Amino acid sequence: MKIIFSRKGFDSTSGGGPSPIADGRPLSLPIPASVASRTTYGDLELGDHAAKASKGALGAGDLCHHDPMFLEDGTCLFGQVGAAQTHLRNQGIDAGDVFLFFGLFHEETTGEPHHRIYGWLEIAKIIELTDGVPNWLLETEHPHALLMHGKNDCVYSGPGGVAQTASEALRLTVPGGPPSLWKRPPWLKKGGLSYHDRRDRWLRGQRLKSVARGQEFVANIGRRKEPREWLARILAELKGF
Repeated sequence: MKIIFSRKGFDSTSGGGPSPIADGRPLSLPIPASVASRTTYGDLELGDHAAKASKGALGAGDLCHHDPMFLEDGTCLFGQVGAAQTHLRNQGIDAGDVFLFFGLFHEETTGEPHHRIYGWLEIAKIIELTDGVPNWLLETEHPHALLMHGKNDCVYSGPGGVAQTASEALRLTVPGGPPSLWKRPPWLKKGGLSYHDRRDRWLRGQRLKSVARGQEFVANIGRRKEPREWLARILAELKGF
């Protein structure tokens, strides 16, 4: 089994600033759309938040890359392509593995920027778009269904959702930051996370210096009990159990 830490949403280079936490709930702002999209920030009721985070560069009428997409029936759809998808394929990502979506947010009271987990997807199916786009997927208007982004374009599908509270348990950044300095669970050790092989990233006190850029970081947890129990707690927190 594998856990994929998947970076999504606004940051200093994509969108211009952190996503907000509003009324105790993290609201991940999708990045601006650079190719096919039919969804605006206004459609997602995020127009005012996008305008504030982007310092007025974006607003309700601007198109966004609505991905991951969380459907009302509890399904999550997430598209990936190019080098990032090649990495996932090389890591052997398959049905049963779990995406934990994280992004840059600012604390509601202090404004402190930090990374936190805000959503999840438990993979049930991988849809290879080069084999054709199913009609039901087209009807969702998912951006990867509307336009092929590359020869290895695919959509991951399965149960998923977003956090209803900005709990401390879902925060990755250590108290006081910076955002890229994470508190890591005891089971996550050097060599256990893709793109994080450098020794100087693994610090004392269960801290990790996460890479500045990159989309998916994969932890192969196999059948180990400790990381599975940690994942169960994180999913319970996300689901509000």
